[in-house]
Amino acid sequence: MKFSTNDIRLRQVDGLFTFDEKVHIPELVERHHDLRKISPLSVHGLVTIDKDDYIVTFTMEGELVLPCARTLVDVHVPFSYEASEVYTEKDYLDKEDEEEEVHQITGQMIDLRPQLIENMMLKIPYRVFSDEDALEEGDGWNYFTEDEQKQQQAESEPEGDPRLSQLKDLLDEED
Repeated sequence: MKFSTNDIRLRQVDGLFTFDEKVHIPELVERHHDLRKISPLSVHGLVTIDKDDYIVTFTMEGELVLPCARTLVDVHVPFSYEASEVYTEKDYLDKEDEEEEVHQITGQMIDLRPQLIENMMLKIPYRVFSDEDALEEGDGWNYFTEDEQKQQQAESEPEGDPRLSQLKDLLDEED
């Protein structure tokens, strides 16, 4: 997603420089270990000029597919994120510009793609949960609560060795 600074300045005279594009970023799936799929991003926004700086304000919308933290089933997560990036035509960046993450323009082209990737990497949810019910059992395993486990153990344990029942009677008599 690249914009020419000349085009921006020419269209800025007529009004605002706006954009609305679909962007495919398949490399996000390779870079983020949990991300299974990402739909094409719908990116729209505007560019304003302040002296040598170009301020790009945009919104990214789309859908991510992430694994459920409990069941690992696919969870479709719609998103809509707003961001703002500053690009400059200055020949050098001072310390303040670097701290504010101002991006230097090379070759009179503003390339928004690296900042789209960076913003998406920061906005991917850490953990998602599916609305579907969790599986209760599978092949060779089942799920139960701690209380259910105690109840099962109490039901399955024998009350004692029948050979020792006479000993119990003997101890009761002595008391």
